[in-house]
Amino acid sequence: MPTIASLIKGQRAIIKEFSVDVVPLKLLEMGCLPGNEVSLVQTAPFKDPLYLNVNGSHLAIRKETAMQIEVEIIKS
Repeated sequence: MPTIASLIKGQRAIIKEFSVDVVPLKLLEMGCLPGNEVSLVQTAPFKDPLYLNVNGSHLAIRKETAMQIEVEIIKS
């Protein structure tokens, strides 16, 4: 199953599931929840961290965390 870490720039997806133990509480508070839309805005040099748009909120997460969040790609 694809994860946030596998998204390419501009690609959109729906967050499917993840273990609450691996996702920091701050990300949950900012809307990184199952069912919400996420898109990759930009990646930093060396591909870490990832700059995301989650339901209109912009946030950066570590690639290690992004690999734990499964998504379903939105076909355009």
